[in-house]
Amino acid sequence: MSEPPADAETFLAVTDSIADLQPDLSTLEAGLLAGLHLKLAADSRSFARVFGVEHALVLRAVETLSGKAELLAITERNQRTQRTRYEATPAGLAILDHLHG
Repeated sequence: MSEPPADAETFLAVTDSIADLQPDLSTLEAGLLAGLHLKLAADSRSFARVFGVEHALVLRAVETLSGKAELLAITERNQRTQRTRYEATPAGLAILDHLHG
């Protein structure tokens, strides 16, 4: 079953919910997880374009989430453009699963 595309209000609500569950995340980091959860973006360039954020800032957030936070796993990186594809780790999925419960 396909979900309808999320609107801005839904995106912000999901971002806030993730931030409440993980207060150590920045708003951008919570937004990356929300965008992934809502199927708005699964790579850094798409997220940057959709949300009007500098790609370098998105890359930094992806690195934080895939590094110490261990909430994202990098699945592919284009060396030329630095477009980075990512998916939720089991820890990231656990957070996203709380959004339904």
